[in-house]
Amino acid sequence: MRVKIDAVPDSPSFPEAVDVVVIGGGIIGTSVTYELAKRGVAVALFEKGVMAGEQSSRNWGWVRQQNRDLYELPMAMYSLQRWSELGEEIGMDLGFRRSGILYGTTEAADLAKWENWGKQAKNIGFHSQILSAKEAQERIGGKTSWLGGVWSPTDGRAEPSQAVPALAIGAQKLGANIQQRCAVRGLDISAGRVTGIWTERGLVKASKVILCGGAWSSRFCTRYGIDLPSANILGTAFKTTVAPQVTEGCLSVPGLAIRRRLDGSYTVAISGRGQLDLAPQNLRYATRFYPMYRSKIAKKLKIRLNGSFLSGPEAAGSWSMDGISPFEKIRVLDPAADKQILREAIAKMVHEFPQLQGIAVDHAWGGWIDTTPDLVPVIDEISQIPGLIVASGFSGHGFGIGPGAGKLCAQMVMHDQPYTDLSPYRLSRFDRGNAIREPQMM
Repeated sequence: MRVKIDAVPDSPSFPEAVDVVVIGGGIIGTSVTYELAKRGVAVALFEKGVMAGEQSSRNWGWVRQQNRDLYELPMAMYSLQRWSELGEEIGMDLGFRRSGILYGTTEAADLAKWENWGKQAKNIGFHSQILSAKEAQERIGGKTSWLGGVWSPTDGRAEPSQAVPALAIGAQKLGANIQQRCAVRGLDISAGRVTGIWTERGLVKASKVILCGGAWSSRFCTRYGIDLPSANILGTAFKTTVAPQVTEGCLSVPGLAIRRRLDGSYTVAISGRGQLDLAPQNLRYATRFYPMYRSKIAKKLKIRLNGSFLSGPEAAGSWSMDGISPFEKIRVLDPAADKQILREAIAKMVHEFPQLQGIAVDHAWGGWIDTTPDLVPVIDEISQIPGLIVASGFSGHGFGIGPGAGKLCAQMVMHDQPYTDLSPYRLSRFDRGNAIREPQMM
């Protein structure tokens, strides 16, 4: 594995029955497990590999409200509140620092878009600052003559490889049962509703199951005739060697996105760049993704045909509850990084900030990002199988809004009043015949 992740111990006993089962040990799964354990709910979390083994340790580590889809903004705002509380609650450092997020541009269209978004966001309660050319130059520096930018001082950053394990350990301290290297093969269903799960180690009874399987969720749902439109996009990011500080927090400029890490290195990526495989799942939902394919968001994606057609989260095929499932065949998705992106990003960093001369790639990684047609997640109880809740399709935004999503799932289980309207996250918005909203600002 190319990403070093803090280890989480398994709970000593394997559960026979709990109130709630959570499938998937990423940021969403650990957040909802923590929130439920905090309420005294008997909850067990099952992960086929290790906590944060896939995208939840491979993301950029940005914790932002700025430039969110407006449907996501209330969840992002709530999540920032939880991010600033969770470390103290758990007694562990999640790496969260409210150090601000800064965007710079040379395009008037970007400034107009940010200004329009800011006016709408202000009505929801979020405030950011549009920067003049002079202000952008002072804040960003660099060789480029910036036309302007936007600055969100209340946004932040965290360390993915330590935040998710800390949430899992925090939940465990409150009584949650954590089981790693134990895949959930499927649901136990009686009289049409969920009564538990079948794992590779046997049956666990539960009246509620929350599926937070990331790139694997859609394939899991297909077994039960549930259409969860999802395309998995392969992204690349990397950690640099320790280098001089050019930003205290997170910075996005054309062709470059960087986050200052606690050890003095950077996490680096190029926004919008990725790869899409021609696999059964993606072909099945191709018409649902047409609005995204025709948008500028998809223009930077590479399209390829490779082994994912036959195996992995996007492949076709069934499996039995008493045989090895696809989730056991691939414990951790660990795709290779795109070397071209590494070269371009390092060159861009050094060109823009000459003081970074000599900076190098410490290690790099790829990660599969589960993406919906409108780039907004699904958080919903599935009507045809009462007791099953799906929280998936976070489209590369999951790390920052994970604590808020976890809280929403916990409120659904507890029948509490949700802190924000759930209708934008309903799965039914993708039903055939419904108009799919074009992807908004990421």
